[in-house]
Amino acid sequence: MTPSIPGRVLVVGASRGIGLELVRQYLEQGWEVHATTRTPDQPGQLAELAGDLQLHAFDVRDGAQLALLVRSVAALDVVIHNAGVGSGTPRAEMMAVNADAPIRTIEALLEAGAISPGGKVVLVTSQLGARRGRAGGLGDYGDSKAALNDEFRRRAPGWAARGLIAIVLHPGWVRTDMGGRAAPLRVEESVAGIRELVAGLTEADHGRFWTWEGREHSW
Repeated sequence: MTPSIPGRVLVVGASRGIGLELVRQYLEQGWEVHATTRTPDQPGQLAELAGDLQLHAFDVRDGAQLALLVRSVAALDVVIHNAGVGSGTPRAEMMAVNADAPIRTIEALLEAGAISPGGKVVLVTSQLGARRGRAGGLGDYGDSKAALNDEFRRRAPGWAARGLIAIVLHPGWVRTDMGGRAAPLRVEESVAGIRELVAGLTEADHGRFWTWEGREHSW
């Protein structure tokens, strides 16, 4: 396993599932963790975690909260944008949360100088957003992730020029509230793989689509 030197990480969308487990594992490794939730006054399981944890109120559709967030963080080594919504969400909201918000958040952090040179950015996407090999439509959820992937690829060269190492990531089909009980992958296993992948990212990996196992995914 690639060693991970403790640093400063921001996890966007941390109240449950993959985000909550990312916070837990990074704290266990001694990182300073900044975590966003829509209800920091009701932190739920985040309140049970020990370590250097700072919570931030952030609904990813709220521009005022985004402005406050970028003023509240600095010298970030890793940013993982995990916030998202699944099936049953109106299409317009799904596109706003899954496709638009991750890009807007990273751009705001860059403009504020909140990400360290050489900082690593991970946007959580899905294999359902990959167009290659599909004969039919992607569905609203797949469409939102495909839109995220498309915009990420458009922005990637500029982000590299600004010193980022950025990727989009498929976390696997994970046993969470969104993934459902039938999902084959435990959240702990997915997150351990994500952390190992992030720790080993280099400039050569920038702008690409990866899975939690460290495999490159087709677009």
